[in-house]
Amino acid sequence: MSAAPQPTRIPEEEYLRTVYRPDCDYVDGEVLERPLGEKEHSILQQALVFLFRSNRDAWKSEVYPELRVRIRPGQYRVPDLTVLPAGLQWERILRSPALLFIEILSPEDRMSRIRERVDDYFALGTEHVWIVDPELRKGYVCSRTGFQEPDSGILAIPGTPIRVVLSDLFAELDRA
Repeated sequence: MSAAPQPTRIPEEEYLRTVYRPDCDYVDGEVLERPLGEKEHSILQQALVFLFRSNRDAWKSEVYPELRVRIRPGQYRVPDLTVLPAGLQWERILRSPALLFIEILSPEDRMSRIRERVDDYFALGTEHVWIVDPELRKGYVCSRTGFQEPDSGILAIPGTPIRVVLSDLFAELDRA
């Protein structure tokens, strides 16, 4: 029986100047690989990017896939999608709360790992986090107390025109 591979430990400065393909999270000296998306993951990510970009003027937002986000010194996450208010000034790495983070589940994702990520986004000060599950064809609005499926079948951010109709989003999987 072989031992599990040891996590890669490097200084924060090395992580920040290294390009990973795909990009990795970084938590307290450890480079953490993220589960790679498969076809369904990619289709939904593409569809969401298209939806947000098509509506960026009306929704007053910008969408960025796979953007490094500094949660705190020594901790960085790379959400599937980061949605920011239009016109927000920031540097190469986001260090302030986003309007919305979206994570699209991969088959290898575990709930404990996803919960850690969501908690990190809340710790940064972000109020809106969505989880999209291609396998179950469900979307979840996250809160500090749990994940809730929207009764309406629509992921939305209250007080904004941002709305994602889950049936329309998952219909993209049927077109592929």
